[in-house]
Amino acid sequence: MKKKLLIIGGSGLVGSSLIKSAFKSYDIHFTYNKNKSIIQGIDGIPIDLTKDRTKIISLIQSLKPDVTIHTAAHSSVDHCEIDHNSADLLHVTITNDIASSCNSVGSKLIYISTDAVFPGKINKKYLETDTVNPLNYYGKTKLQAEKIILTISPYNVILRSAVIYGWHQRSRFTSWIIDSLSQNKIVDPFIDQYNTPTLVDDLVNSILKIIELNISGLYHATGKTCINRYDLAIKLAEKFGLQKELIKSTTSKEKKQTAPRPISTCLDSTKLEKTISFNFKDIDQGIAEIFKQSKSSNF
Repeated sequence: MKKKLLIIGGSGLVGSSLIKSAFKSYDIHFTYNKNKSIIQGIDGIPIDLTKDRTKIISLIQSLKPDVTIHTAAHSSVDHCEIDHNSADLLHVTITNDIASSCNSVGSKLIYISTDAVFPGKINKKYLETDTVNPLNYYGKTKLQAEKIILTISPYNVILRSAVIYGWHQRSRFTSWIIDSLSQNKIVDPFIDQYNTPTLVDDLVNSILKIIELNISGLYHATGKTCINRYDLAIKLAEKFGLQKELIKSTTSKEKKQTAPRPISTCLDSTKLEKTISFNFKDIDQGIAEIFKQSKSSNF
């Protein structure tokens, strides 16, 4: 009998990519928020988590999934800085509902967290053992969610990832750069904010290995390259044959954002790689992969 997976946020970049990779091997169920989604012939379940908390609790209790993957989060860091209540509700309160419900039916919970739990003030890649201290409210609420999930059950999994990208319409940064440059529009990515971008295919494959091996705990799950957004945009332009001259670097001081951003929250994923015998791609390998996919399929 196939294991039953529930993917919360199945129409997003991570969720939909996971469904496409896992649907043959698992009994897949997924939720979506606003846009009706049918992925690989599977009907999604419409749930607005922020308006009907009881619906997700009831779904987990009736479905009794073997594993639940929680990918739902606010996409805007600045929104969380402006509306603390909204951030608290989705990231903390609802995550607590989900984790408690999963625990009550014996479902392992895998949660996608963020590099924003770190202050970004050290010149190295962060390890899981390094001290957390988020600079913005988004990071603070995601850190609260991490603690709740691992307190409710040590068998759960936290995956801290960053700048997840792929050949997908929901891949925000890469779509912005490629689409804009294709239309001869100027783009202004930051040159003073560093992360370790993560190919969504790698994140999905690591999740599937985690399920297969039934591991637990806190892990970093990102690509290998520590890079700023400007240099990432340059690499995309070079690979896709687009005009680099249209890429104009900007700094955090020049283009102020509502929420404070850390300078460098690059993560070291060695712990996870060793645990599941898997290697995340560096940025050149990742861009080569999405370029290859762009030649064989549309979004």
